[in-house]
Amino acid sequence: MSLIDLMGIGRRFGHITALDDIDLSLDAGEVVALLGDNGAGKSTLVKILSGAHTPTSGHIEFEGRRVRLDSPQHARDLGIETLYQDLALIPRMSIARNFHLGRELTRHAGPIRLLDHARMKEQASLALADIGIRIRNTDEPVSTLSGGERQSIAIGRAVHFGSKVLILDEPTSALSIGETLKVLGYIRSARERGMCVVFITHNLHHVFQVADRLVILSRGRKASEHAREDVTEAQIASEIMREHSPV
Repeated sequence: MSLIDLMGIGRRFGHITALDDIDLSLDAGEVVALLGDNGAGKSTLVKILSGAHTPTSGHIEFEGRRVRLDSPQHARDLGIETLYQDLALIPRMSIARNFHLGRELTRHAGPIRLLDHARMKEQASLALADIGIRIRNTDEPVSTLSGGERQSIAIGRAVHFGSKVLILDEPTSALSIGETLKVLGYIRSARERGMCVVFITHNLHHVFQVADRLVILSRGRKASEHAREDVTEAQIASEIMREHSPV
């Protein structure tokens, strides 16, 4: 049984069809690369998976039962975590606070509940170290971190809090070579822990380092789907360019 099944998914904005009749299954323990040129429909599909948009046709099944993802919080409650390029991190807030954002730990001080900063710092450090992420001091504000380190915080948070699906939108677009290699390593780690990772990128070299399956969208439809070992980078690049060419 698939973790998520998208069946006949369509999305219209007035007279504009952004997605049309998309069928897609996502399985636990795999990395699925979502590919296509600008305007292919990737962003709209991600927003449907993350609960930001609802489809105008078709339906979604999660772990075998039909669901309606009517808000990002609902998707998150099911275990679908989406990391956009801005990562939804608060730069001036500490690493530990960002790690627990929306899931803060508290303690009682008489009748008052206070944030338990000590426990949050300890839990964040241990959880990040558990997947190979070393942070100097979780009291530091996120603004002091590099782009790769910020990505690691967001990915580590999703892994620690039991996300089942991790959607990454262009996670390596502004990173150095070294940081990119680390983030690709974190993606592999998430897969090894049984998560499904949906990887949106324009960088085919990165895709072929981590993806198990490649799904190409074109003009709002699913153009093709391939196992990584069945195709080459050149073939996929050629297909994306062909699909994007004027009809």
